[in-house]
Parts: sequence; structure tokens; C-alpha cells
Amino acid sequence: MKDTPAPMPEALPAPVTDSHTHLDTTMEYTGLAVDELIRRAGTVGVTRTVQVGCDVASSQWAVELAVREPSVVATVAIHPNDAARLADRAGRPALDEALREIETLAGDLRPDVVRGVGETGLDYYRTSEGRGRRAQRDAFAAHLAIAARHRHTVVVHDRGAHVPIVEILDAEGVPDRLVMHCFSGDAADARVFLDRGAWLSFPGTVTFPANETLREAFDVVPLDRLLVETDAPFLTPVPQRGWPNAGYLVPHTVRFLAERRGIPVADLCAVLVQNTHDAFGGPWPAWCEDPDNAR
Repeated sequence: MKDTPAPMPEALPAPVTDSHTHLDTTMEYTGLAVDELIRRAGTVGVTRTVQVGCDVASSQWAVELAVREPSVVATVAIHPNDAARLADRAGRPALDEALREIETLAGDLRPDVVRGVGETGLDYYRTSEGRGRRAQRDAFAAHLAIAARHRHTVVVHDRGAHVPIVEILDAEGVPDRLVMHCFSGDAADARVFLDRGAWLSFPGTVTFPANETLREAFDVVPLDRLLVETDAPFLTPVPQRGWPNAGYLVPHTVRFLAERRGIPVADLCAVLVQNTHDAFGGPWPAWCEDPDNAR
């Protein structure tokens, strides 16, 4: 990956939302300060951001950023891989303590700060069967309970674990608002999650030439169940592969999806904004409607 920021794309004709990013890590990969990353995104029309926590420290950082930056809302969680590592290295009591801290963060009463619990879920690509996967499953169930108590959206990480994720969702209760982050399944997988009321969020990988199966999954997603994300600093869309991803590169993915669906880019932007409002419990501040207000 190149160690310089990617070039700026053409601005979108209307505002849109990056529904899943990691600005803390993106700063490290791009060398840009968080305020500059937010400013660049706003300049090209990406005026809303969901900053996602992966452990206690990054979740606390997400909350602090959302408090001072009205274009950003936070989600808080222990990533499944972090849950597995924590349980393996420090034991189950350490994981339980981390989950208690996530619950405290999820209970933040300040308006428009914490909107979700995630990214949680399962990752069977990096974690083999045994104590690590058991910790992931237990942590996923605990996150679902936290989200239910605080009426938050659940943001799910699913890698190599479609079937067990569905089993846990059905056993624990499908959340009122469920986002499948960085969707990576096929059309049949998409229908399974759509049947459970999920929004499916597509990153830059949908633009990769080899990912026709993912594009076929996108084809079956109703417009009102569609989200777009960066998962920055990774999964950079064509034509900027090789550079670190960032929120200001969302226009590449949005334009690609609009062309694939055969609708005007501005229309898709409007749909994506409304979907993000619906998926994350309400609108962002009114100034986010106007990209000219980008700071």
C-alpha cells in the first residue's frame, strides 16, 4: 500500500454518508489529521460518517470524536478478532470486563453521539475452532444484548461465518436495526439477511473486477436496504487501489453502484442518506445536508 494519500475524486452531486470507517487507523496510513480527513470527505460530498470502534480504546476515541464533531456518530464494540485474542491472552474475565466497558459507552446519554453497537459478529477466517471462536460467539451474543438494552443499531462483521451468524441472530433475537458491514456474500446470502430486515453495506471491493459474485448480491438488494462504506483505510475502490482508503474516496463506489443499478448518481446519494438515517436511528445535524458547509 502506498504511504501517501490518494488523489481527490470528482465531488458527488449531492451529500452522502460513509456508513463504516476507522478514522483513527486511517490517520496512521495516510498521514492526515482527523480534521483534514473529515474536511476532504466533506469537500467531495461525504458529509456524514459512522466511526466504528473495535476495542475499548478505539470505542472511547470514537465517542470522543462524535462529541466534538457533529458530522460523526460513533459505534462501540469489541471486534470478534479482538474478543478471541483477549480471551486467549488474558482469559474470559478480561473479555467480560471489556464488554462491561462497552456497555458503559453504549449507554452514553448525549444526543447524536453513540448510534450503534459494532463492529461485532464472527470472523472464522482468522480464528480457528476452539476457545477463540467460543469467545467470539459469546461476545456476539453479549453485544446483541447490549444493543437491545440501549436500543442501538447492531453493526455485524461477518467473515467466513454466514451460517453461525444467522444461527446466533435467530437464537438471540434479530435486532430492530441490523447492518451487515462490508457485505461479502453472494445473492443467496444477501437474501438470507434481507429476510431478517438487514441493511447491506457495500465497500470498495464491489468495484474489483474479480468480484462479480458480490455485484450479483448487490443486484438483489432493494434500494431502501442499501448502504455504502469505506472500511478505511482498507478496501480502496477502483481506480485508487494501492492507496490507503479514506472517506473522500466514497464517490468512486457510489458512482460505480449508480451505474450498475442504472440510476442517476444524485438519486442514489439521496437514497443512501435516507437509508443511513433509518439504519442508525435518525438524521445527522441539518448542516450535513449542505456539502458547502464542509469544514
